[in-house]
Amino acid sequence: MIPKMPLDEWVESAVDALGTHLSIFFDAVSMVIEGIVNGISTVLHLVPSLLFIIILGAIAYWFARLPMTLFTIIGLYLIDNLGYWDHTMDTLALVLTSAIISIVLGIPLGIWCAKDQRVQNVLTPILDFMQTMPAFVYLIPAVTFFGLGVVPGVIASVIFAVPPTIRLTNLGIRQVPADLVEASNAFGSTSGQMLFKVQLPLAVPSIMAGVNQTLMLALSMVVISSMIGAQGIGADVYRAVTQIKTGQGFEAGLSIVILAIFLDRMTQHLVKRKRTKRG
Repeated sequence: MIPKMPLDEWVESAVDALGTHLSIFFDAVSMVIEGIVNGISTVLHLVPSLLFIIILGAIAYWFARLPMTLFTIIGLYLIDNLGYWDHTMDTLALVLTSAIISIVLGIPLGIWCAKDQRVQNVLTPILDFMQTMPAFVYLIPAVTFFGLGVVPGVIASVIFAVPPTIRLTNLGIRQVPADLVEASNAFGSTSGQMLFKVQLPLAVPSIMAGVNQTLMLALSMVVISSMIGAQGIGADVYRAVTQIKTGQGFEAGLSIVILAIFLDRMTQHLVKRKRTKRG
């Protein structure tokens, strides 16, 4: 009988080695992420809830007109009325931080994949692994490196949410019509000019679709992140589950649904606008 491969021991040894030799790096990353989350959360909490609802309603009207405006105002007022406004703002800060980091990392990696087939061949199985590995598994090394709190929640969310941005950025650039690329070359464009003036503008709808998926995946990690100390509406859901409080869990879950629909529709309508301009 073939003996069991000690894969678990290898992984634990690698994690321990990283924690020992890169502790300064992890501390710096933790400070940056915590600063971003706290900064966004502070700004969101500074604005009175009713004023913020009106602002988001105006944004919804600008992008999606009257039906989405009514949903935004009524839905957000319901969150405020149920007493989950502050926790929802904490959740929004967590999601926006995860999305910003995912976009900053994902778009350059997607461009690199589109420019170099070898990079795509290397990153594709890694992205497959990131998307198919159960999200709970990410929490273990995140807690090991960053401790409990909001930072490991953001790290786990980024790992889980960044693949769509990379994939759809790569796809959008690769789907730019070849005749436009040839015309750009014929006019003597440099690779940078071609990227920023031809390929990226035409790939914006695909990139925004990736951003939309990244936002949704980051939001789906909210409840899981609450298990390791991340604050927000996910903590209310988790508390309701552990205490078997169905009504409280429904209220908190409804707040997440309203926030998810608002973010999803706004990014979707932004994609539609870009496609209309492209057409």
